[in-house]
Amino acid sequence: MKSAIALLIAASTMSPGCLNPFAPRLGDAGASELCTDFTVVENIFCTFRNAYSFKDTTLYGSIISPSFTFVYTDYDRAVDVAWGRDDEMRTTYGLFQSVQSLALTWNNMITSEGDDTTWKAVRGFTLTVTFNPSDISRVDGYANFTFARQGTGLPWKLVRWRDESNY
Repeated sequence: MKSAIALLIAASTMSPGCLNPFAPRLGDAGASELCTDFTVVENIFCTFRNAYSFKDTTLYGSIISPSFTFVYTDYDRAVDVAWGRDDEMRTTYGLFQSVQSLALTWNNMITSEGDDTTWKAVRGFTLTVTFNPSDISRVDGYANFTFARQGTGLPWKLVRWRDESNY
């Protein structure tokens, strides 16, 4: 067994065309897969998904504007509830810490419109929340987002999220 691993390591270092059998090459991922160009709105969605998948509040915070507002309807009290960035980050951190895993899938874009500095989009999503192997919840809904940036070529930030789910 040890000799097989040593042979694989030796072969991968001697032949530059071979893939490392234990990790993908960094050059294999395209820029869009890395979601690092926040001048593209779709990369905000990608980073949002990755932040949930990795339960990474630093990554999540990188797309949230300092003037962020989250809004949802409390159906039991029949009122809208809103909070700002600090509460959003605290709530998201609590979510990330209290679950085993999260899987966010972005579905169809219902509407999408804007200009060089403001963009609005309503998009369907499916969120699978695994608390433990015997307690898994799935939420389907719509997110109504407003993105803003200071000018063309500058990064977008999420400034408003109205959760239009019925859970």
